[in-house]
This record gives sequence, structure tokens and C-alpha cells, in this order.
Amino acid sequence: FRSHAHPRTTDNNHSHHHHHPFPHNHNNHIYLSTRSRTMKASTLALFAITATRTSAFAPAAHTAFSRNMSANAVPLANGAMSFDRVCREWRCKYTGDKATSESLESISKLVDEYLPQVKAVSSDATVNRLVCGACLDFKLMITVPLDDFGPWEEKAHAPEGEFLEKLKAIDGVSQVETQTITNMVI
Repeated sequence: FRSHAHPRTTDNNHSHHHHHPFPHNHNNHIYLSTRSRTMKASTLALFAITATRTSAFAPAAHTAFSRNMSANAVPLANGAMSFDRVCREWRCKYTGDKATSESLESISKLVDEYLPQVKAVSSDATVNRLVCGACLDFKLMITVPLDDFGPWEEKAHAPEGEFLEKLKAIDGVSQVETQTITNMVI
């Protein structure tokens, strides 16, 4: 969620800051595939030149760069980092204590219902469940290879629509949101 104060948090030395590389307009669909038909040829040419220079002038750096990367990794931060896995996050607020929350229990049952469909999105999908007891955050993060993300996005991240409608219907659930964000193990 965006940076915000948590009235139930009493520890003033502990603040929650969330930094997102993409804008918060979740209506924008970001198509990240390097083979996107909308990407300009000049950008592809520049990327090819940069990749060629990297391998020609710094083979050791290129080897380190590609050790855990697919061939189509996309550079970020002037080449200081890159990504080849993209995450779709579904999140909300729940009510009650994390140990006894009825809304969190209902969320868990909904996740169990949709988990097989979610994992079928990609043969290399990773699903993470995050729960914050202090902030009352629930997040489900579905991370897939970049090559699989575009086709999934074209299908509106199915079963996202159905899942979110059922999530919104749970008593005590609020602030249902989604986000597309890169997610790399480093």
C-alpha cells in the first residue's frame, strides 16, 4: 500500500515505506515483453548496441549479469540492475487480530480455492503470501518469467477478476488493489 500512518502501530521508530517502480495508476496495463509490438525500433537498436558493448568490453561483468538471467532480461537503473521476472500483486486490508481474524480466514479459503488456477498461469510461477499483523495487510504475489507475463496480461491476469470480486465481498476486507512490479531474487 502507499505510505500511510497506522493508528494501531505504537512503535514510532518503525515506519512503513513502500517504494514502487511503477506509477500507482493501476488502470494502466504495462506490457513488459521486449518483443512488444509497441516498442520502438530505435529502442531495440539501442538495447542491442548496449548488449553488444557489455559483452565486448566487460565479459566478466556480462557473465555475472547473465548468471541468473534469461537472455531477454531488461535493464533498469542505467544497467545497474535488470529483471526477467514480473509479479502481479493482489492486496487488501483485513480486520481483526491476525491470529483470530475471520476476514483473514475467509481470505485464506479463497486463496486455497484459486491456488491451482494461479499456479497454472506459468510452469515457472512463484506464489508468495504476505500477511502483516500490525498493518493488517494481506498480499498475494504471483511472479512469472517475463516471457509468460505478456500473454497472461493479455488475459487480464486471469483469474484476477473473479478472485478480486470474491475478495471484495468478504466482510472486513477493504482497499482491494493490484500492482504490476518486477520481482527478482538477488
